Amino acid sequence: MRDPSSIGWEKLLDLMEGEAKKRLAPVFTLKGFLNDPFQHLVFTILSARTRDEQTVKAAGNLFKVANTPEKLAKLSEEEIATLIESAGFYRNKAKNLKAMAEILVKEYNSKVPDSFEELVKLPGVGRKTANVVLAYAFNRNTIAVDTHVHRLANRLGFVRTGKPEETEVELKKVVPPELWRKVNRVFVAFGQTVCKPIKPLCEDCPIEGVCPKLSVK
Repeated sequence: MRDPSSIGWEKLLDLMEGEAKKRLAPVFTLKGFLNDPFQHLVFTILSARTRDEQTVKAAGNLFKVANTPEKLAKLSEEEIATLIESAGFYRNKAKNLKAMAEILVKEYNSKVPDSFEELVKLPGVGRKTANVVLAYAFNRNTIAVDTHVHRLANRLGFVRTGKPEETEVELKKVVPPELWRKVNRVFVAFGQTVCKPIKPLCEDCPIEGVCPKLSVK
């Protein structure tokens, strides 16, 4: 069986990253859009089960009105829902965002906590969201696993897992720790543009020669 890791993790990620950047993957074009841990947190909550362009629209609308926990806490759920209605499940997200902002103001001095244990206590924050915030807002060494990372890790044969949380554990066993943060961004970008859920662009893939193409029809 072909083994992507045979070319080395660093080279593998560089090849994937280069192709995704050429294709203007949203995860790279969004660089600079988010300015602080609070905005990273809100954006990641909004992104759940939502297309990237719709997440950007919702976050942009919200940040024009409320770009701090204090401002967000003062809005009503209905006001938040109206601002983020381009995001999937926007009413539930509005409820969580307001509750999250109120907790940050009352219990954390309006600061986003920088520990996994504290982050997952916040409404609307699960493992993936907490790890994304830790990795990209606080530069912590962790692997955030979303649908793209989970799919690619299994398709490339690095793991045999059924759930994202299992993928996180198994990837940490095989990826060099210094590359953990890079894995999320590169796998997401590559999954957005090349290794798509349906009809992946294998003929244009820079790692096609070493990919086992597991579960690719």
